[in-house]
Formats: sequence, structure tokens, C-alpha cells
Amino acid sequence: MLWQAISAVRDLGRLNDIASVLIRYGFGDVVRRIGMSNALEKAGKVLHWHAPQELAHLEPPARIRRVLEELGPTFIKLGQILATRVDLFPPEWIAEFGKLQDDAPAVPYDELWPHISQALGEPPEGIFPRIDETPLAAASLAQVHRAWLADGTAVILKIRHPHIIKTIEADLRLLTRLAEIIEAEAPDLQHYRPREVVRQFTLSLRRELDFAAECRHAERVANNLADFPEIVIPGIHWQWTSPGLNVQDYIDGIPGSDLAAVDATGLNRKLLAKRGIHAVLKMILEDGFFHADPHPGNVLYLAGNRIAFIDFGMVGRLSAERRIELAKLLYGLVSQDAARVANVLLDWSEGEESGSVTLQNEIETFVDQYRGVPISNINFGAMLSDLVAILRDHGLSLPPDLALLIKAFITLEGLGRQLDPDFDIASEAAPLLKHALMAHAKPAAMARRGWRTLTSTVDLLGGLPREVNTILRTVRRGKLKLQIDVPPLKQFGERIDRAASRLALSVVTAALIVGSAIVMTVEKDFTVLGGISIGMLGFIGAVISGVWLLISIWRGGRK
Repeated sequence: MLWQAISAVRDLGRLNDIASVLIRYGFGDVVRRIGMSNALEKAGKVLHWHAPQELAHLEPPARIRRVLEELGPTFIKLGQILATRVDLFPPEWIAEFGKLQDDAPAVPYDELWPHISQALGEPPEGIFPRIDETPLAAASLAQVHRAWLADGTAVILKIRHPHIIKTIEADLRLLTRLAEIIEAEAPDLQHYRPREVVRQFTLSLRRELDFAAECRHAERVANNLADFPEIVIPGIHWQWTSPGLNVQDYIDGIPGSDLAAVDATGLNRKLLAKRGIHAVLKMILEDGFFHADPHPGNVLYLAGNRIAFIDFGMVGRLSAERRIELAKLLYGLVSQDAARVANVLLDWSEGEESGSVTLQNEIETFVDQYRGVPISNINFGAMLSDLVAILRDHGLSLPPDLALLIKAFITLEGLGRQLDPDFDIASEAAPLLKHALMAHAKPAAMARRGWRTLTSTVDLLGGLPREVNTILRTVRRGKLKLQIDVPPLKQFGERIDRAASRLALSVVTAALIVGSAIVMTVEKDFTVLGGISIGMLGFIGAVISGVWLLISIWRGGRK
């Protein structure tokens, strides 16, 4: 039960908030199933299990989104991460998670001033003669103010909210415990892999709280795109940047969602879409380090048909091997090579059915339906979504890095089609994918891979005699151990242990009853504790033990 999992009383108040919100939105049964109701009852809370009538018409995805919004920053961020897991949730859930907006009431500048001074090591006025106290944007983790340096350079100050880390860490502890309980108590929810999702979310959120890391991400992307003058990444002012304060150049551009302004300034939509996809594909296929959330809010359009990418809090990483696998998958899609696509997806899939012949046939049939269809008529994002849906229907999921990548691709194509309704990401990507695969097959690249394989093999062979000698020495000494873990047998052992404990308690209870009866029959009874006889004390102990035994049996029966 959840009460047993909670070791810190400090989190009980937050736990009550979470349970209350779930109940208000009609998830009281979930609260009961995972044991939160027992925990709160023991804490002296009074629960009301009825949801408001006005929420009854909402579908579960919409209600969950409302729950996440009401629970605050940590859960809003969790919803945004869930929006990337197209391999776990169907489209209607992804759409609702995508509506989560990270807006929050602005914190007065006077409250932020001490924290800015602490991060800078001096009052901000000494560095920024002018600071706009009205924020440009306010989110759950931070808010952004415009400022100017002494030479007139415009910058932005991204300031982490005071005390936000304490709140988030408490939420993360509770989320970890809740995920463990959900997997144990709600088998039908195990498909969503709550513990793995929470683990990935924890890592992502902690990285996002480090604004210096965000700046390192931006600088790395800027270096990788140095040969793309049409792509702009804000410059970082490292002398004033810290984990709690991000100081970077202010970029005055047209927001990605303001297409009317794009047209009014005479920018070329088709060229913007083409340049954007080329830059992101370069990040993914060549660099293996990419902006993982290229939605319109993180894109600005500048004069000269240039594009600025901002907010590098969420980035993706791909190893060289993953990049080649991705190139094979995407090239298989644009060239309608069903076998290539099926092989890559089956290698990526995580689950017991990954070798299923039925699954392979479904993937091949799906890709084969596009045979002969002109590339320009293929909706690449929809194709990827349908492919992932096939995996989801078979209870399979993708590794987190690939789920994030596919979400980025789908978002990117949506952005491109918003700029240009005739935008064809497949046609733009095909030559880049072919180039990546050809580069992988070049003699120099093959020689490098062969050399790495050879050196690894030599290292393995060189250490083999030592390892064999160690094993033989262990065998001669009789210390070689073989450990076999059989979960059902372990559970059976735990049941036997509980049964033995109850049996021992029953024997002790019977002994107390018999012993107390004998003591009370003697002529001179001994008393303790202000007149209570030892015999009566034994009977009281026997009653307590009996009640405890009955409760234990009853709770075991419920489980």
C-alpha cells in the first residue's frame, strides 16, 4: 500500500493535494486502487468521492489534462513529456497533452531581484542599466525579462522561480512512489510503463532546471550549424550565466505562429520551410544532437528569410548507430522498401512480441500500400504516426530517444505544412538520407568501423586468458556460485513466510490465554500497573494479538 511506501511525512500535504484533485475530476476509483485513500485516512483526512457534475461530460484525456494543469509545474512538464510518447498513447491523448501550456502568473520583479543579485554576485543594475520589469513571458519554472547592457545590446534574463526546486523535488519523490504502486496494484496500467516514464521525466526535468545546461545545448547547436548562415541561435553571455540565470541575446523576430506578419513582411514561406527542415535534418542525421521541440513557439522568422531557434531546454541525442538505423528507416519509407522498414522497427521495439511474424507482416503490408505513390503525395508525419500505432497495438514501445525523435519529426512536418501547405518533407529528406547512407558505406567509414571492431576483438581476446584463469581458480576453490531467480518461487516463499508468522502469532496468543488462565486460578495473584493483575494483562495481550491476526488475515485475503 502507498502508506507503507511513504517514508517522509513532509510529502503528506502534497499527497493530499494530488488525491483531492484526482477525486474532484472523477478518478476516485484510481485513488482507492493504488492505496492513496488508506494513506490519507490514516493521516486524518476526510475524502469526498464525487466529481463535480460539470466534469462528467469530459472524456478521460481531457480530464487528465485538466488534472495535470491544476497540479502545477511538475505535472504540466510531465504532460509535455507524455506528449512525446506517441508510441505509448493514442492520438487523442497526444492531442490533449499537446494542449498543455506552460503559462503561469508572473512573479513580481521585486521578489526576483534578490535571486538575480545572488546569481550575478552583485546588484543587476550594475550590469544592466535598464531592465524591463514587465516580463516578456512567464512559465512555471522561470520567467523572462528584457534588459540592456551598457553598450545598448539587448539581452534577455531567464530567471528561475524562487523555491521551485523544493516543490519539484517533492513532486518527483511522490511520482516515483506512485509509479511503483501503480505497477504493483494496477496491472492494466503497466502497458504505459509508469516507472520508466517517471525515470525519464525526472532526468529531463532536472536537466531543464539547469539553465547553464540549456545554454551549452544552444552553443553546441550553433557550432554544428556554423555553415548555415540562414539559421540563427542566440548568443550566450557566459560571464553572467548560471544554473538559475540564463543571459542571452535578445532576438527580435516574427513568432512562428504569426503567419500574417510573415506575409506582411514579404518573407518566402516555401524557402523558410525548406531551410528549417534542412537545418533540423542536419542536426539529427549528421550531428546526433537536435532541438527536440521545434514547435512554432520556439521558432522566430527574421529578415532575409532567416530562422531563429530558441529554448533548448529539451534536446535529443542519437548515437552514430542510431543515426544510421534512422536513415535506413526513413529512406525505406520514402522509397517504399517494406522489408527495410520492418527490420529496423523490429530491432527498435521493446517487448516480448518483437519477433512476431504477424507484426512483421503488418508493417510490410502497411509500407507496401504506398508503393507507386508519388513522394509528394505522402504525408510523412501521418505515416510515422500510423507505423508507431502498429507497434502500440502490439504492446510494444520505442526507446525514449527514438520516441522523442519521432515526435520532433511530426512536429517539424506540421510546422513546415503550416508555412507551405504543399510542403513535402519526404522529397526534401530523400537526398539527405541517401547522402547519409552513402557516407556510411564509403571505404573510409567502413575502414574506421572495421578498425574499431578489430581493436575491440583484440582487447577481448587479450583479456580472455585472464578471465578464464579467474573462473578456473574460483572453481578449484569451490566458490563458484550459480544464482537462479524465479519470481513465482520468490512469491511462494513470501507467502510461506507470512503463513509461518501468523502461525507463530497464533501459538503465542494461545499460550497467553492458557498461561493467563493458570495464573488467575492461583490463590495469590500478582498485580502490576496500579492493580491490574498479571493474568488480566495476559488476556489483554492475547486479545490484541488475536485482533492483529484477524486483520492480517483479512488484508491478505483482499490482496
